[in-house]
Amino acid sequence: MNQEIEIEFKQLIDENTYDNMLDYFQHMRTPIAEQTNHYFDTAVFGLRSAGAALRVRNKNSRCILTLKEPHEKGLLETHQELTEEEFLQMKNSGTVPGGDVAHRIADLTGSPQPDVQYLGYLKTARSEAKLDDGLLVLDKSNYFDFTDYELEFECSDETEGKKAFERLLQDWQLERNAPRNKIERFYQAKTDRDDQSK
Repeated sequence: MNQEIEIEFKQLIDENTYDNMLDYFQHMRTPIAEQTNHYFDTAVFGLRSAGAALRVRNKNSRCILTLKEPHEKGLLETHQELTEEEFLQMKNSGTVPGGDVAHRIADLTGSPQPDVQYLGYLKTARSEAKLDDGLLVLDKSNYFDFTDYELEFECSDETEGKKAFERLLQDWQLERNAPRNKIERFYQAKTDRDDQSK
């Protein structure tokens, strides 16, 4: 099974800080690359209720289906590669392709063949820089009528990673501003938009 534990710390930043960090890490970061997250949930938001999130990430002409669920040391991610046809079928019919992700969803929802619905997408422009204590990720995300800027710090050890993350915030004189994760911000924006359209 293709799984990993994700340990990361996040911080919302403003556009100016985002631009300054891109400039500062210019010689060690990757070029900015675009990726699109397509989000799904059951009709009654069973995954969200379980603290989980389901997405298909489209990046570099690849589609990766990922289920994120809570874990004592961060998030447990289960990955599965999809063909473009499988992704489109899932988007249009709500049928999750068979495999590890479908098995985990069935365990979470208690349904042997759970159907999902397509909620929408979030586009991110991303650049990454390898630092001594972890991976710095700079994201600019667009969803509905919103744009936000975020830094993520991914690490292998929670204790040491937290120290390194806090040093990073101190170096950049940033007051701690821990955001909800991307799908939660997406959910909120979608809810706000749906409420306004009523």
